[in-house]
Amino acid sequence: MLGDLPTAGICDCHVHVAGPIERYPQIASRSYIAELATLETLREIAEPLGVSRFAIVQPSFYGTDNSCLLEALDTLGGRGRGVAAVDADAASAGLLREYARRGVRGLRLNLYSAVGGYSPQHLDKVLEKTARILPDASWHVEIIAPLNRLTAAAATIARAEAKIVIDHYGLPGRSPESSEGRSLLDLAALPHVWIKLSAPYRIADDPAATKPPADWLRALVRAAPERCIWGSDWPHTPERKDRRGANEKAPYRKIDYARALKDFCGALAEPNLAARILSVNPRRLFGFSAD
Repeated sequence: MLGDLPTAGICDCHVHVAGPIERYPQIASRSYIAELATLETLREIAEPLGVSRFAIVQPSFYGTDNSCLLEALDTLGGRGRGVAAVDADAASAGLLREYARRGVRGLRLNLYSAVGGYSPQHLDKVLEKTARILPDASWHVEIIAPLNRLTAAAATIARAEAKIVIDHYGLPGRSPESSEGRSLLDLAALPHVWIKLSAPYRIADDPAATKPPADWLRALVRAAPERCIWGSDWPHTPERKDRRGANEKAPYRKIDYARALKDFCGALAEPNLAARILSVNPRRLFGFSAD
């Protein structure tokens, strides 16, 4: 356990799992072969630190085959939630009900990865289509997209009736004081928009950064203290320079999990924010029990 964090109920709200490729095939259009990243390994690293709940997010290299994610949720039971990827034109109500039974609570739109399945120019349309198929109000739509794409679709996000979760600080390439930065903060202030404070290395010059971007952390927590959540991004997606094609393995970033959690908590201005962001807010978003 680290410092004065909650003794139970900490949720890592953004992790991925990857199984043996012979059992869980990766899509042909992937940009690298993802190496093994098991739930067992994650729990060995995270649980001694007090992290007992996990939101597993479908990685791009599995496309819409959520088998690995669902099996991990079966193992976690009530301590796991999932964010799946589906074809909104083909996913049946029965399929989504089955996903819900096994712990899925969100659908992911990946407009960042080249193999995410969506054109960045079409965020408005795909968001509206995906929001329409959510089984009920407990579900959300999760978006990973560069800041300029998010702000271009700001009107659609603002009028969405579903909960919207924005990944990785909104992948801002600019400061909170920029016009696009202010647009993101305006979105974050809306009562149905949530922000994942995750993967600082995705927006830092240092590809192994574990400290949050101070200006964005401060601004986003101020805008949405009740709707900010933390995620490690384990097993820490390979750098783009290491992705050499569909037939080549790429190493995950060498990020120390404990250091990432400690640095995040150390960057918070108020001690009570840690309990809120790590435990209380995820419980509300994902519907975890209060124990």
